[in-house]
Amino acid sequence: MSEFANVLRSWRDRVRPEEVGLPAGAGRRTPGLRREELAALAGVSGDYVVRLEQGRSVNPSPQLLGALATALRLTTEERDHLFRVADAAPPSRNVVPRHITPGVQRIVDRLGDVPLAVFTATHDILLWNDLWAAMNGNPERLVGLERNLVWRHFMVGQHNVDYDDEHAEEFSSDLVADLRTAYGRYPGDRALADLVARLRAESLEFARRWDTARVAEHRASRKTVHTAAGPIEVDCDVMTVPGGDLRIVVYTVVPGSEAATTLDLLRVTGLQDLAPR
Repeated sequence: MSEFANVLRSWRDRVRPEEVGLPAGAGRRTPGLRREELAALAGVSGDYVVRLEQGRSVNPSPQLLGALATALRLTTEERDHLFRVADAAPPSRNVVPRHITPGVQRIVDRLGDVPLAVFTATHDILLWNDLWAAMNGNPERLVGLERNLVWRHFMVGQHNVDYDDEHAEEFSSDLVADLRTAYGRYPGDRALADLVARLRAESLEFARRWDTARVAEHRASRKTVHTAAGPIEVDCDVMTVPGGDLRIVVYTVVPGSEAATTLDLLRVTGLQDLAPR
């Protein structure tokens, strides 16, 4: 058995179904994921996973390797090993990290009582919980550049969000400065360079702010989000994941406030809208 097939099988066996939101069930021959479960998480067929584990399929794409790494909850070091034994170059340190580490995944899994999402350093949304989707709309419906917060802010607008004048100016300025920080940190990221070029060409407001050459990281803001349950004033705090440069964005409300009552209502009414029919 090849090293790739060996680690793929070993790492599949160690992931407990309940860790990825699946029922543990009875009658499992191993405590880990079934092949078809890993396939569903990675977005491929079960037969393809069988062929990978049996060494009958070689040279999986970098996109698939990244999906497998996320589904298997690999550390950055394990992900890089998976790439190497698949005869693929690990993601360059000069491009924006997109790998969801096990620790970040556990934070999302366990903080279901507050709206929370994970973004890249360039504000592409990667992961979110149900309450985030209930408050902001389901990101699964977004494609391409629509998944980038900076693009949506300057090119589409955030029609369900209100800021006071001070926070509106601060938020726009911080987004551009934060993107510029990433632009310098990841010089090899073609997608980032293309994003900046398009924004400068198509948004006068973005171009004006970009030309100030401000460099910073967006950390916090206050805003009112209009939801199906009513308007909710939230404090938005942004935490950076050490080593991975991901952003964990968390919305909180003042305990005992009207916003807290509305958020409680959204947990009931909003999440019902997200349930499968």
